[in-house]
Amino acid sequence: MIEWWGNAIVEYYGGSEGLGGLVITAEAWLNHRGSVGKPSNAHILDEETKEELPAGEIGLIYFEPIIKMSYHNDPQKTAGIMSPQGWATLGDMGYLDADGYLYLADRRADLIITGGVNVYPREVEDRLLAHPKVVDAAVFGVPSDDWGETVHAVVQLTEPPASPAAMREELDAFCKQELSKVKCPRSYAFAERLPRQENGKLYKHVLRDAYFKTLSGS
Repeated sequence: MIEWWGNAIVEYYGGSEGLGGLVITAEAWLNHRGSVGKPSNAHILDEETKEELPAGEIGLIYFEPIIKMSYHNDPQKTAGIMSPQGWATLGDMGYLDADGYLYLADRRADLIITGGVNVYPREVEDRLLAHPKVVDAAVFGVPSDDWGETVHAVVQLTEPPASPAAMREELDAFCKQELSKVKCPRSYAFAERLPRQENGKLYKHVLRDAYFKTLSGS
């Protein structure tokens, strides 16, 4: 977008809960590629201990709320997003760099744990999207008796593959050039188009439902 429109681009990150509210200019982004801004009220916490993590380590992103918020008639959900320090999270994972800029890793709900290893789908999706034949990609975890979960990818190609098996092998080899073996998809599906909102948000639950429907044979 910056290459297309120039330095007019300003990116916003936040939630309707009143958390976040970060902006980053094109100039700042070019100096901190991938960042969503420099917050003054963000903290990265260990998911289990809720202790603050040092720069560069991925954890749950919490914000010091500007106003007291709660989910309507759902005190349990409200309590679930709060830390012992009184900070709140949108459920995103990420890290702060040494300069205090925030980077997103993925949604906590989308985290894949395979063989005890954390895999962030966004990293795998970014690699797949670098392939010249890939238009869009979605990655999520599917159950495995041996690994707990394995990495599954649904891919939209520039054109239908003449041989799906050969295309899977090509994508697998491409992923392994940059990603460790455990992060590479163990299974693939090809779709004409991925389900996205008009704003670009991906409906992964639609793809998950389709996967389990196919698995059950219904």
